[in-house]
Amino acid sequence: MSDVTGTRDPAAPAARDGLGAHRAAVAQLRSAYAAIPPGSPVRLAKRTSNLFRFGGGQPSAGLDVSAFGRVLRVDPAARAAVAGGMTTYEDLADATLRHGLMPLVVPQLKTITLGGAVTGLGIESSSLRSGMPHESVTEMEILTGDGRVVTAADGNEHHALYRGFPNSYGTLGYALSLTIELEPVLPFVHLRHFRYENPDACMEAIAQIAQNGSLSGHRADFVDAAAFSLGEMYLTVGAFSEVAPWVSDYTRERIYYQSVRGPKEDFLTIRDYLWRWDTDWFWCSRAFGVQNPVIRRAWPRRYRRSARVDARRGRPARENVIQDVEIPVERGAEFLRFFADRVGMSPVWMCPLRLRGERTWPLYPLRAGQVYVNFGFWGTVALPPGAADGHYNRQIEDQVTALGGHKGLYSTSFYSEEQFSARYNGPEYAKLKREYDGDGRLASLYEKCVRGK
Repeated sequence: MSDVTGTRDPAAPAARDGLGAHRAAVAQLRSAYAAIPPGSPVRLAKRTSNLFRFGGGQPSAGLDVSAFGRVLRVDPAARAAVAGGMTTYEDLADATLRHGLMPLVVPQLKTITLGGAVTGLGIESSSLRSGMPHESVTEMEILTGDGRVVTAADGNEHHALYRGFPNSYGTLGYALSLTIELEPVLPFVHLRHFRYENPDACMEAIAQIAQNGSLSGHRADFVDAAAFSLGEMYLTVGAFSEVAPWVSDYTRERIYYQSVRGPKEDFLTIRDYLWRWDTDWFWCSRAFGVQNPVIRRAWPRRYRRSARVDARRGRPARENVIQDVEIPVERGAEFLRFFADRVGMSPVWMCPLRLRGERTWPLYPLRAGQVYVNFGFWGTVALPPGAADGHYNRQIEDQVTALGGHKGLYSTSFYSEEQFSARYNGPEYAKLKREYDGDGRLASLYEKCVRGK
């Protein structure tokens, strides 16, 4: 392995110092965790969060995990990296791009952390090729709920934790370091935007890409889409490129999501492609007026990122509808029609994905070989007269289940305990909870993701 400066000698002082500091931080965190009184709720002390659960959780002891926010090693030859669980994808990508490499899946907001994307799931436009972030993790160092620090990997004595950690949301333990696979990149990404005027044609094109790896002769290294209405959808297909006749910049006056409507072709540097959605947090910055060109020019660059745009709770007459759901591609058009009729929010982000191989992940049981489409929608919707909070989200949850899909748990959920257990493999979770947090020091998955504890 090399340190992030590129030193090849594994005994280099920077590498030794980094790993030594990490081991010291692990020992300190174990002591801090042991010092929290039994029965006291536990949480991580973090400056930012990409969760949107509006429950009534009470303040609890905050573990300082700031020491786990850096890249520890990069090995260009092995195409692997080791990073702390609190390392942001911005820092991780910067460290690996120096070597012409990137994580196989880079979630679209800079402040998402590596550990967060694994324990809470993540997705991006390489997910049709490479699955989800946890699938490229080869081992994890985890502080478990019972206070142990274990190394979980496929095939070792903690393989059940390795497979059950994704979608556990810190209820089994916290990832202190993770070893991940990397892939080579080229300097630019060549984008083509394909317009579709009905959802069936758009879903058919996604299925074709999944089968052929390209669309109209354009290689599909990256694929995602935006639906502005049932009659206006844009499927964006990106291919790595050695050259670019021009490059666009969506960190200043121009806004990425508006660009997909035309022209039909674009080029970005690989770094700018990874963060194309971050400046405007997709399209959510419009709620804060910062898509106005005058305001946008005056908006300091340091605030043009996801962490600085705080989600607002809806007033009583509106409901937060902030969700990501995975639907089989064959039912994707049906979901879009339901959503347009019952919710009516736009745009909607669409990102195809499938698992990398035959291995499945028990707490988020997607089927091997099945192509899914992630639908992401983030905003508030006016409630009908007399309707209570949850009016829209409950309908969405029911429809996702009816279509054979799953929904992510980073936002408010309304499932009963029985429904939740059926959808997220409650029996397997209960086994893992007994093995790694037998005294229940950490909130359960249902308590955290539905009750908001």
